[in-house]
Amino acid sequence: MAFLTGHLLVASPHLLDPNFVKTVVFLVQHNKEGALGLVINRPIDKNVQDLWREVGGGPCQSSQPVFLGGPVPGPLMAVHADAQAGELEIMPGIFFSAAKPNLDALVAQTKHPYKIFIGNSGWGAGQLESELEEGAWLSLSAAAEYLFRESTELWRLVSRRIGRAVLDSMLKIKEIPDDPRVN
Repeated sequence: MAFLTGHLLVASPHLLDPNFVKTVVFLVQHNKEGALGLVINRPIDKNVQDLWREVGGGPCQSSQPVFLGGPVPGPLMAVHADAQAGELEIMPGIFFSAAKPNLDALVAQTKHPYKIFIGNSGWGAGQLESELEEGAWLSLSAAAEYLFRESTELWRLVSRRIGRAVLDSMLKIKEIPDDPRVN
């Protein structure tokens, strides 16, 4: 199996784990040792400015939400488009950071999009592959348009895109109209 770093995992309707129902996970890292991902569509009742006050960070005026990256506790993490604050380039132009100086720089700027996460989603060696084989997850190459999009409709939007791709390949359809009535 190919590794899926830089892909989105979309929880299938068969995935009943309450931590992941209707979630979209961005895979930050996936290799033979396991996988690390962040749920990108589960905001919590806290904004970045409030969180920064709690953690003793530098100045921050951001009212954007903080996201629950998954059930595994860990340091604060960010996915963003600021190369100067990037610790790991996940895909072209999209970076990961967890070091405090980089997170401070991210929340102090307004030029580059970012999301801040509490917790993460982790899988041991072979665990994610097993879940994929069982049909718990569907996958899709990530794009910035999904990573930084408002989260309320993200699961439905990405699920629909995967469904259309499957349908296109099965039926060899060149184009499916958005409105089937114009078929």
